[in-house]
Amino acid sequence: MDLRHLFGSAGESAAAAYLKKKGYRILGQNYSCRFGEIDIIAQHGMDVVFVEVKARKNENFAQAREFVTRSKQERVIKTAMMWLQQNDVDLQPRFDVIEVVGEGRTQQIRHLENAFE
Repeated sequence: MDLRHLFGSAGESAAAAYLKKKGYRILGQNYSCRFGEIDIIAQHGMDVVFVEVKARKNENFAQAREFVTRSKQERVIKTAMMWLQQNDVDLQPRFDVIEVVGEGRTQQIRHLENAFE
């Protein structure tokens, strides 16, 4: 496993812990199908939340959310539809982005709810 993958995994773990603290129930992580992958799937109230996590060491180049392009959004939506077909849930889908910037004690987490439709 390369360092970038390890850093991304640590960002996803931090995002999942953050969501749990906020009362979300984690339904799955790293769900993948032929359309793509979803980092975190969680339930919050009557919503099933599909979360794209973007981890960056810093924001010198750009904000993490800027890397969730239109084509990435379309892949996440298609993947979410596949998950919904496979899982019988009566919940409203929502798409969030969580930015994890930095490492350790200096780490900042930003949660963008309804980041895209």
